[in-house]
Amino acid sequence: MTIPKSEAELAAVIADAKGALRIRGGGTRPVGKAGSGEVVCTQGLSGVMLYEPGALTLVAQAGTPLTAVEDALRAENQRLAFEPMDHRAVLGTDGVPTIGGVVAANASGPRRIQVGACRDSLLGVRFVDGAGRVIKNGGRVMKNVTGYDLVKLMAGSWGTLGVLSEVSLKVQAVPEAEATLVADGVSAKTAVSALSAALGSPYDVSGAAFISDGGKALVRVEGLAESVAYRVRQLQADACAGWSVVEADSSATLWSDVRDVRPLIGREGAVWRISVKPSDAPNVLEKLGNPEAVCDWGGGLIWAVVSETLNVRDQLAGFGGHASLIKGGGAFSSFHPEPAPLAAISKGLRAKFDPRGILNPGLMA
Repeated sequence: MTIPKSEAELAAVIADAKGALRIRGGGTRPVGKAGSGEVVCTQGLSGVMLYEPGALTLVAQAGTPLTAVEDALRAENQRLAFEPMDHRAVLGTDGVPTIGGVVAANASGPRRIQVGACRDSLLGVRFVDGAGRVIKNGGRVMKNVTGYDLVKLMAGSWGTLGVLSEVSLKVQAVPEAEATLVADGVSAKTAVSALSAALGSPYDVSGAAFISDGGKALVRVEGLAESVAYRVRQLQADACAGWSVVEADSSATLWSDVRDVRPLIGREGAVWRISVKPSDAPNVLEKLGNPEAVCDWGGGLIWAVVSETLNVRDQLAGFGGHASLIKGGGAFSSFHPEPAPLAAISKGLRAKFDPRGILNPGLMA
Protein backbone atom coordinates (compact mmCIF):
# COMPACT_ATOMS: atom_id res chain seq x y z
CA MET A 1 0.00 0.00 0.00
CA THR A 2 1.23 3.48 -0.91
CA ILE A 3 0.25 6.38 1.36
CA PRO A 4 1.27 9.73 -0.19
CA LYS A 5 1.91 12.52 2.30
CA SER A 6 1.21 15.43 -0.04
CA GLU A 7 -0.71 16.27 -3.18
CA ALA A 8 2.56 16.49 -5.11
CA GLU A 9 3.54 13.02 -3.92
CA LEU A 10 0.12 11.69 -4.88
CA ALA A 11 0.49 13.19 -8.37
CA ALA A 12 3.91 11.57 -8.75
CA VAL A 13 2.60 8.17 -7.68
CA ILE A 14 -0.17 8.31 -10.27
CA ALA A 15 2.03 9.72 -13.04
CA ASP A 16 4.63 6.97 -12.49
CA ALA A 17 2.14 4.11 -12.17
CA LYS A 18 2.79 1.18 -14.50
CA GLY A 19 -0.55 -0.49 -13.95
CA ALA A 20 -3.91 -0.35 -12.21
CA LEU A 21 -4.32 1.56 -8.94
CA ARG A 22 -6.93 0.84 -6.31
CA ILE A 23 -7.85 4.13 -4.65
CA ARG A 24 -8.76 3.94 -0.98
CA GLY A 25 -9.70 6.43 1.70
CA GLY A 26 -10.55 4.94 5.09
CA GLY A 27 -11.52 1.55 3.68
CA THR A 28 -15.02 1.65 5.14
CA ARG A 29 -16.98 1.43 1.85
CA PRO A 30 -15.76 -1.63 -0.11
CA VAL A 31 -18.56 -1.42 -2.67
CA GLY A 32 -18.11 -2.66 -6.23
CA LYS A 33 -15.57 -5.00 -7.80
CA ALA A 34 -12.32 -4.92 -5.85
CA GLY A 35 -10.08 -5.80 -8.80
CA SER A 36 -6.31 -5.89 -8.65
CA GLY A 37 -3.60 -3.26 -8.58
CA GLU A 38 -1.51 -1.31 -6.12
CA VAL A 39 -3.51 0.30 -3.33
CA VAL A 40 -3.08 4.05 -3.00
CA CYS A 41 -4.47 5.35 0.30
CA THR A 42 -5.30 9.03 0.79
CA GLN A 43 -5.13 8.96 4.61
CA GLY A 44 -1.73 10.66 4.48
CA LEU A 45 -3.45 13.79 3.15
CA SER A 46 -5.06 14.87 6.39
CA GLY A 47 -5.99 18.10 8.11
CA VAL A 48 -8.54 20.91 8.13
CA MET A 49 -6.83 23.59 6.04
CA LEU A 50 -9.36 26.40 6.47
CA TYR A 51 -12.45 26.85 8.57
CA GLU A 52 -14.41 30.10 8.60
CA PRO A 53 -17.47 29.65 10.82
CA GLY A 54 -18.80 33.08 9.92
CA ALA A 55 -18.69 32.22 6.23
CA LEU A 56 -20.03 28.68 6.82
CA THR A 57 -17.08 27.30 4.86
CA LEU A 58 -14.61 24.51 5.55
CA VAL A 59 -11.67 23.23 3.50
CA ALA A 60 -10.04 19.90 4.36
CA GLN A 61 -7.60 17.48 2.80
CA ALA A 62 -9.29 14.38 1.43
CA GLY A 63 -7.82 11.94 3.94
CA THR A 64 -9.03 13.89 6.97
CA PRO A 65 -11.11 11.63 9.24
CA LEU A 66 -14.77 12.56 9.13
CA THR A 67 -14.76 12.71 12.92
CA ALA A 68 -12.08 15.43 12.84
CA VAL A 69 -14.24 17.51 10.52
CA GLU A 70 -17.33 16.98 12.65
CA ASP A 71 -15.43 17.79 15.86
CA ALA A 72 -14.18 21.09 14.39
CA LEU A 73 -17.71 21.99 13.34
CA ARG A 74 -19.25 20.93 16.65
CA ALA A 75 -16.95 23.30 18.51
CA GLU A 76 -18.65 26.16 16.62
CA ASN A 77 -22.16 24.64 16.88
CA GLN A 78 -22.15 23.78 13.17
CA ARG A 79 -22.52 20.60 11.13
CA LEU A 80 -22.47 18.99 7.69
CA ALA A 81 -26.06 19.49 6.63
CA PHE A 82 -26.28 16.39 4.44
CA GLU A 83 -25.71 13.89 7.29
CA PRO A 84 -23.08 11.61 5.70
CA MET A 85 -23.84 7.95 6.19
CA ASP A 86 -21.38 5.69 8.02
CA HIS A 87 -21.37 2.38 6.10
CA ARG A 88 -19.38 0.44 8.70
CA ALA A 89 -22.39 -0.84 10.63
CA VAL A 90 -24.29 -2.35 7.72
CA LEU A 91 -21.17 -3.57 5.87
CA GLY A 92 -19.39 -4.85 8.94
CA THR A 93 -16.18 -3.02 8.05
CA ASP A 94 -13.47 -1.38 10.10
CA GLY A 95 -11.39 1.68 9.29
CA VAL A 96 -12.00 5.38 9.65
CA PRO A 97 -14.32 7.25 7.26
CA THR A 98 -12.62 10.17 5.53
CA ILE A 99 -14.14 13.34 4.14
CA GLY A 100 -12.75 12.48 0.70
CA GLY A 101 -14.46 9.10 0.86
CA VAL A 102 -17.72 10.79 1.77
CA VAL A 103 -17.46 13.01 -1.32
CA ALA A 104 -16.28 10.20 -3.61
CA ALA A 105 -19.33 8.13 -2.61
CA ASN A 106 -21.67 11.16 -2.45
CA ALA A 107 -22.72 9.72 0.91
CA SER A 108 -25.87 11.52 2.01
CA GLY A 109 -28.36 10.94 4.81
CA PRO A 110 -32.00 11.62 5.73
CA ARG A 111 -31.75 15.41 5.44
CA ARG A 112 -31.16 15.15 1.69
CA ILE A 113 -34.87 15.76 1.14
CA GLN A 114 -34.43 19.25 2.60
CA VAL A 115 -30.86 20.39 1.85
CA GLY A 116 -29.74 18.15 -1.01
CA ALA A 117 -26.96 15.58 -1.27
CA CYS A 118 -23.28 15.84 -0.43
CA ARG A 119 -22.63 17.22 -3.93
CA ASP A 120 -24.95 20.14 -3.17
CA SER A 121 -22.76 21.18 -0.22
CA LEU A 122 -19.56 20.80 -2.22
CA LEU A 123 -18.02 24.15 -3.19
CA GLY A 124 -14.70 23.12 -4.66
CA VAL A 125 -12.30 20.23 -5.17
CA ARG A 126 -8.67 19.56 -5.90
CA PHE A 127 -7.83 16.18 -7.41
CA VAL A 128 -5.21 14.30 -9.39
CA ASP A 129 -6.41 12.74 -12.64
CA GLY A 130 -5.22 9.50 -14.22
CA ALA A 131 -2.37 11.27 -16.01
CA GLY A 132 -0.99 12.66 -12.76
CA ARG A 133 -2.21 16.20 -13.37
CA VAL A 134 -3.42 18.30 -10.42
CA ILE A 135 -6.78 19.86 -11.23
CA LYS A 136 -8.69 22.47 -9.25
CA ASN A 137 -12.34 23.35 -9.77
CA GLY A 138 -14.75 25.52 -7.81
CA GLY A 139 -13.76 27.55 -4.78
CA ARG A 140 -14.97 28.59 -1.35
CA VAL A 141 -18.27 30.22 -2.31
CA MET A 142 -21.30 29.00 -4.25
CA LYS A 143 -21.49 30.63 -7.67
CA ASN A 144 -22.63 30.06 -11.22
CA VAL A 145 -20.05 28.46 -13.49
CA THR A 146 -19.43 28.01 -17.19
CA GLY A 147 -17.95 24.89 -18.73
CA TYR A 148 -17.70 21.63 -16.84
CA ASP A 149 -18.82 21.59 -13.22
CA LEU A 150 -16.16 19.15 -12.08
CA VAL A 151 -17.13 19.67 -8.46
CA LYS A 152 -20.43 17.87 -8.99
CA LEU A 153 -18.83 15.37 -11.35
CA MET A 154 -16.37 14.17 -8.72
CA ALA A 155 -19.09 13.54 -6.14
CA GLY A 156 -20.16 9.93 -6.54
CA SER A 157 -17.40 9.03 -9.01
CA TRP A 158 -15.80 6.57 -6.55
CA GLY A 159 -12.25 7.50 -7.52
CA THR A 160 -12.68 6.48 -11.16
CA LEU A 161 -12.12 9.97 -12.63
CA GLY A 162 -9.51 11.30 -10.24
CA VAL A 163 -8.16 11.02 -6.72
CA LEU A 164 -9.41 13.77 -4.44
CA SER A 165 -6.74 15.65 -2.52
CA GLU A 166 -8.82 18.51 -1.05
CA VAL A 167 -12.50 19.41 -0.72
CA SER A 168 -14.30 22.66 0.13
CA LEU A 169 -17.70 22.42 1.76
CA LYS A 170 -20.42 24.75 2.90
CA VAL A 171 -21.64 23.93 6.40
CA GLN A 172 -24.72 24.72 8.47
CA ALA A 173 -25.51 25.98 11.96
CA VAL A 174 -26.97 23.38 14.31
CA PRO A 175 -30.62 24.30 14.91
CA GLU A 176 -31.86 25.21 18.36
CA ALA A 177 -34.28 22.28 18.56
CA GLU A 178 -35.42 19.13 16.80
CA ALA A 179 -38.38 16.83 17.27
CA THR A 180 -39.58 13.64 15.61
CA LEU A 181 -43.16 12.49 15.27
CA VAL A 182 -43.38 8.70 15.58
CA ALA A 183 -46.04 6.16 14.61
CA ASP A 184 -45.71 2.44 15.39
CA GLY A 185 -47.41 -0.58 13.88
CA VAL A 186 -48.29 1.02 10.53
CA SER A 187 -48.06 -0.57 7.09
CA ALA A 188 -45.67 0.66 4.42
CA LYS A 189 -48.61 1.99 2.41
CA THR A 190 -50.04 3.93 5.35
CA ALA A 191 -46.60 5.23 6.33
CA VAL A 192 -45.61 6.43 2.86
CA SER A 193 -48.96 8.18 2.46
CA ALA A 194 -48.42 10.05 5.73
CA LEU A 195 -44.79 10.83 4.90
CA SER A 196 -45.84 12.25 1.52
CA ALA A 197 -48.47 14.41 3.19
CA ALA A 198 -45.94 15.71 5.70
CA LEU A 199 -43.38 16.45 2.99
CA GLY A 200 -46.04 18.23 0.97
CA SER A 201 -46.98 20.43 3.91
CA PRO A 202 -45.51 23.91 4.55
CA TYR A 203 -43.82 22.72 7.75
CA ASP A 204 -40.28 22.23 6.42
CA VAL A 205 -39.79 18.55 7.23
CA SER A 206 -36.11 17.51 7.40
CA GLY A 207 -36.59 13.75 7.68
CA ALA A 208 -39.26 11.26 6.61
CA ALA A 209 -38.65 7.53 7.01
CA PHE A 210 -40.28 4.13 7.49
CA ILE A 211 -38.70 1.11 9.22
CA SER A 212 -40.35 -2.21 8.43
CA ASP A 213 -39.38 -3.78 11.75
CA GLY A 214 -42.25 -2.71 13.99
CA GLY A 215 -43.88 -0.65 11.26
CA LYS A 216 -42.30 2.56 12.53
CA ALA A 217 -42.85 5.84 10.64
CA LEU A 218 -40.81 8.96 11.44
CA VAL A 219 -41.13 12.63 10.54
CA ARG A 220 -38.53 15.17 11.74
CA VAL A 221 -38.65 18.96 12.05
CA GLU A 222 -35.77 21.24 13.12
CA GLY A 223 -35.27 24.92 13.82
CA LEU A 224 -36.05 27.48 16.51
CA ALA A 225 -37.74 25.90 19.51
CA GLU A 226 -41.02 27.81 19.16
CA SER A 227 -41.15 27.07 15.43
CA VAL A 228 -40.53 23.36 16.00
CA ALA A 229 -43.28 23.21 18.63
CA TYR A 230 -45.72 24.96 16.29
CA ARG A 231 -44.93 22.71 13.33
CA VAL A 232 -45.24 19.58 15.47
CA ARG A 233 -48.71 20.68 16.58
CA GLN A 234 -49.77 21.39 13.00
CA LEU A 235 -48.48 18.05 11.73
CA GLN A 236 -50.22 16.22 14.56
CA ALA A 237 -53.44 17.94 13.56
CA ASP A 238 -53.13 16.77 9.96
CA ALA A 239 -50.63 14.40 8.31
CA CYS A 240 -49.42 12.83 11.56
CA ALA A 241 -52.61 12.66 13.60
CA GLY A 242 -52.16 10.58 16.73
CA TRP A 243 -48.37 10.28 16.40
CA SER A 244 -46.20 10.63 19.50
CA VAL A 245 -43.29 13.07 19.81
CA VAL A 246 -39.63 12.42 20.60
CA GLU A 247 -37.24 15.32 21.12
CA ALA A 248 -33.57 16.33 21.46
CA ASP A 249 -31.04 13.48 21.85
CA SER A 250 -33.69 10.78 21.59
CA SER A 251 -34.77 12.21 18.26
CA ALA A 252 -31.16 12.42 17.05
CA THR A 253 -30.60 8.76 17.90
CA LEU A 254 -33.58 7.70 15.81
CA TRP A 255 -32.14 9.50 12.79
CA SER A 256 -28.60 8.25 13.21
CA ASP A 257 -30.10 4.75 13.10
CA VAL A 258 -31.97 5.60 9.89
CA ARG A 259 -28.88 7.25 8.40
CA ASP A 260 -26.70 4.19 9.00
CA VAL A 261 -29.57 1.69 8.37
CA ARG A 262 -28.90 0.06 11.71
CA PRO A 263 -32.19 -1.89 11.73
CA LEU A 264 -30.65 -4.08 9.00
CA ILE A 265 -27.51 -4.99 10.96
CA GLY A 266 -27.07 -8.73 11.33
CA ARG A 267 -29.80 -9.65 8.85
CA GLU A 268 -29.05 -12.60 6.59
CA GLY A 269 -29.00 -11.88 2.87
CA ALA A 270 -27.88 -9.30 0.33
CA VAL A 271 -28.24 -5.58 1.06
CA TRP A 272 -29.57 -3.44 -1.79
CA ARG A 273 -29.96 0.32 -2.07
CA ILE A 274 -32.97 1.09 -4.26
CA SER A 275 -34.10 4.45 -5.60
CA VAL A 276 -37.72 4.76 -6.79
CA LYS A 277 -40.61 7.20 -6.77
CA PRO A 278 -41.71 7.51 -3.14
CA SER A 279 -45.26 6.52 -4.03
CA ASP A 280 -43.97 3.26 -5.53
CA ALA A 281 -42.13 2.17 -2.38
CA PRO A 282 -44.95 0.03 -0.86
CA ASN A 283 -45.49 -1.81 -4.15
CA VAL A 284 -41.75 -2.34 -4.63
CA LEU A 285 -41.49 -3.82 -1.14
CA GLU A 286 -44.42 -6.12 -1.90
CA LYS A 287 -42.78 -7.17 -5.16
CA LEU A 288 -39.62 -8.04 -3.21
CA GLY A 289 -41.60 -10.17 -0.79
CA ASN A 290 -41.89 -7.54 1.97
CA PRO A 291 -38.29 -7.84 3.16
CA GLU A 292 -36.72 -6.17 6.18
CA ALA A 293 -36.24 -2.62 4.97
CA VAL A 294 -35.54 0.98 5.86
CA CYS A 295 -37.24 3.52 3.60
CA ASP A 296 -35.75 7.00 3.70
CA TRP A 297 -36.51 10.20 1.79
CA GLY A 298 -40.26 9.69 2.13
CA GLY A 299 -39.98 6.28 0.46
CA GLY A 300 -37.71 7.38 -2.38
CA LEU A 301 -34.75 5.46 -0.99
CA ILE A 302 -35.17 1.83 0.07
CA TRP A 303 -32.53 -0.19 1.88
CA ALA A 304 -33.62 -3.83 1.78
CA VAL A 305 -32.21 -7.23 2.76
CA VAL A 306 -33.25 -9.96 0.32
CA SER A 307 -32.14 -13.42 -0.77
CA GLU A 308 -28.59 -13.61 -2.15
CA THR A 309 -30.02 -15.01 -5.38
CA LEU A 310 -32.73 -12.40 -5.99
CA ASN A 311 -31.98 -9.93 -8.78
CA VAL A 312 -33.68 -6.81 -7.46
CA ARG A 313 -33.24 -5.02 -10.77
CA ASP A 314 -35.53 -7.54 -12.48
CA GLN A 315 -38.17 -6.82 -9.84
CA LEU A 316 -38.07 -3.10 -10.64
CA ALA A 317 -39.42 -3.64 -14.16
CA GLY A 318 -42.42 -1.39 -14.54
CA PHE A 319 -41.39 0.85 -11.66
CA GLY A 320 -38.32 2.54 -13.06
CA GLY A 321 -35.65 3.66 -10.66
CA HIS A 322 -32.35 1.90 -10.04
CA ALA A 323 -30.73 -0.45 -7.55
CA SER A 324 -27.17 -0.78 -6.24
CA LEU A 325 -25.91 -3.94 -4.55
CA ILE A 326 -24.17 -2.85 -1.36
CA LYS A 327 -23.36 -6.17 0.27
CA GLY A 328 -23.55 -9.85 -0.74
CA GLY A 329 -25.27 -11.15 -3.88
CA GLY A 330 -21.97 -11.78 -5.65
CA ALA A 331 -23.65 -12.92 -8.87
CA PHE A 332 -24.78 -9.36 -9.63
CA SER A 333 -22.94 -6.15 -10.42
CA SER A 334 -22.83 -3.57 -7.65
CA PHE A 335 -23.79 -0.53 -9.68
CA HIS A 336 -26.93 -0.29 -11.78
CA PRO A 337 -26.15 -0.63 -15.52
CA GLU A 338 -26.31 2.73 -17.26
CA PRO A 339 -28.53 3.35 -20.29
CA ALA A 340 -26.50 3.30 -23.52
CA PRO A 341 -26.41 7.12 -24.02
CA LEU A 342 -25.29 7.72 -20.43
CA ALA A 343 -22.77 4.87 -20.62
CA ALA A 344 -21.24 6.50 -23.70
CA ILE A 345 -20.88 9.80 -21.83
CA SER A 346 -19.31 8.04 -18.85
CA LYS A 347 -16.86 6.23 -21.12
CA GLY A 348 -15.89 9.51 -22.77
CA LEU A 349 -15.34 11.21 -19.42
CA ARG A 350 -13.12 8.39 -18.19
CA ALA A 351 -11.12 8.54 -21.41
CA LYS A 352 -10.45 12.23 -20.78
CA PHE A 353 -9.70 12.11 -17.07
CA ASP A 354 -8.06 8.67 -16.95
CA PRO A 355 -6.69 7.99 -20.44
CA ARG A 356 -4.68 4.96 -19.27
CA GLY A 357 -7.65 3.44 -17.42
CA ILE A 358 -5.69 2.93 -14.20
CA LEU A 359 -7.97 4.48 -11.55
CA ASN A 360 -10.18 1.85 -9.93
CA PRO A 361 -10.68 0.07 -13.28
CA GLY A 362 -13.88 -1.96 -13.42
CA LEU A 363 -15.12 -0.74 -10.05
CA MET A 364 -18.36 0.67 -11.42
CA ALA A 365 -18.80 -1.89 -14.19
